[in-house]
Amino acid sequence: MKRKWWHGKVAYQIYPKSFQDTNGDGIGDLRGVIDHLDYLKSLGIDIIWLSPIYQSPFVDQGYDISDYYKIDEIFGTMEEFDELLAEAKKRDMYIIMDLVINHCSDQHEWFQKALKDPEGKYGDYFYFRKGKDGNPPSNYRSYFGGSAWEKVEGTDYYYLHMFAKEQPDLNWNNPEVLNELYTMINWWLDKGVAGFRIDAIINIKKDLSFPDYEPDGPDGMTGIFRMVEGVDGVGELLEDLKKHTFEKYDAFTVAEVFNMKKDELEEFIGDDGHFSTMFDFSAHEMTFGDHGWYDAKKVGFDDLKKVIFHAQKECEDVGFLANIIENHDEPRGASRYLPDYLQNEDGIKLLGTISVMLRGIPFIYQGQEIGMRNCHMASIDDYNDISTKNEYAVAIDAGCTVEEAMEACYENSRDNARTPMQWDDSAQAGFTTGTPWLFVNPNYKEINVKEQLGREDSVWYYYQKLIALRKSEDYKEVFTYGKVVPMFVEKDGIFAYARKTEDQTVYIITNYSREDITVDLLTANEQPKLHVLLDNKNDVCLNGNRIRLSSGQAVILG
Repeated sequence: MKRKWWHGKVAYQIYPKSFQDTNGDGIGDLRGVIDHLDYLKSLGIDIIWLSPIYQSPFVDQGYDISDYYKIDEIFGTMEEFDELLAEAKKRDMYIIMDLVINHCSDQHEWFQKALKDPEGKYGDYFYFRKGKDGNPPSNYRSYFGGSAWEKVEGTDYYYLHMFAKEQPDLNWNNPEVLNELYTMINWWLDKGVAGFRIDAIINIKKDLSFPDYEPDGPDGMTGIFRMVEGVDGVGELLEDLKKHTFEKYDAFTVAEVFNMKKDELEEFIGDDGHFSTMFDFSAHEMTFGDHGWYDAKKVGFDDLKKVIFHAQKECEDVGFLANIIENHDEPRGASRYLPDYLQNEDGIKLLGTISVMLRGIPFIYQGQEIGMRNCHMASIDDYNDISTKNEYAVAIDAGCTVEEAMEACYENSRDNARTPMQWDDSAQAGFTTGTPWLFVNPNYKEINVKEQLGREDSVWYYYQKLIALRKSEDYKEVFTYGKVVPMFVEKDGIFAYARKTEDQTVYIITNYSREDITVDLLTANEQPKLHVLLDNKNDVCLNGNRIRLSSGQAVILG
């Protein structure tokens, strides 16, 4: 494997709107990010990913961009962004932006011009097609529900939107569109951005015949992902993107990729892949319901173990994955993946141990380092997320009660991760002096940064120790490049693996059962002296090669 500058780094995702408000308008801002750089540095963070801060109407929380060259005024100014870049550089930290180039906002000047003349120059920046017999051009259901085709009033034309109708898809078959996008990307890289998290990028390749598919629901439509899965050639577009932009700057790129074909892994994240890395969504994908959130599947720890080991094995000789527990599009991992009896600090530390010590790039989402949880909302009106409102309607239409539909939202809503960061136990969790844009989780009185920093056995300090161990001189080689060797895979209640190079082995052993568990790590003729490098309970029983772990215990031995 070619060694890259980002190998061995630890990343942190900031959702700016919910991170820290400094001007009292209830919305987080760039000044809030700047003010907390030292906080992130002390945690051990190297790379900061900012969710979208571009000019936007915020129909989909900034993933609908109306001007790629402007910072939205709710976040601050371009001068403040430049200051953020400079302050991060002083601390040897890197800033990566969210790159949303499958679609833009319907308020973007390109689309506004296209609406006036769908057959003109800007009409070809998008996908305008005439309907069939008074119906849309094909029977695709968008990712957010409803038809993926929106009719242009007063015409026979419809335009394609794989997400919300306010997010028209850009035509990647048009060289002028590509030139516009590449120029914009290079502008940000010239400014000093270290790279990008790349949104929904697998969707850029379309089957231009837009064929109908067999309906998969009572609405007569089919998920638009069927078209994505059925078309070939996305790799050519991605390689062209890389060569005209990222490659020239040695930029770090992490892709959001669903629906990738099984034989494309090396093409995507190999030594010469389209991207530096991509997120491992295998655990998240297990929760998908057949029809929506209301029939979403519960994920047991045994299932989690299987999919993580499978993903690690698949990329072992190929490249690095970006490992996550949660992000802005998922509920909190502490609420989703842990059994009831481990939804406490021991369990949260255990989950963090498993994730941070895997091979790949650890991504920590804001609030994960203090164990933030899902938030119960009293009414669907308390939610802001467009996807949540759609899923609630789907559940009601399917016959669920209001209580059942709300429970589905509590367990799966993206707003669970978007509630404001809990800094202290003062009003609004110290996030704002005004009225927050989204409901603050009431548990902020107990779960907040100030409380955690005042207690040495907190989740925060444990994450700090995890990261420090991963990056330490003695162990950074094995934790960066060592293979993941699953252990005790058939033993119930244990999630364990070794990180192994030719001359070093470290063991990560966790007990997610209700009972104490004893295991033998090595055979009798392999008697190296094992040392406890980290223990979430600080009371592990180690006797030679035999280790006894209590319920919820996570231990790292080397």
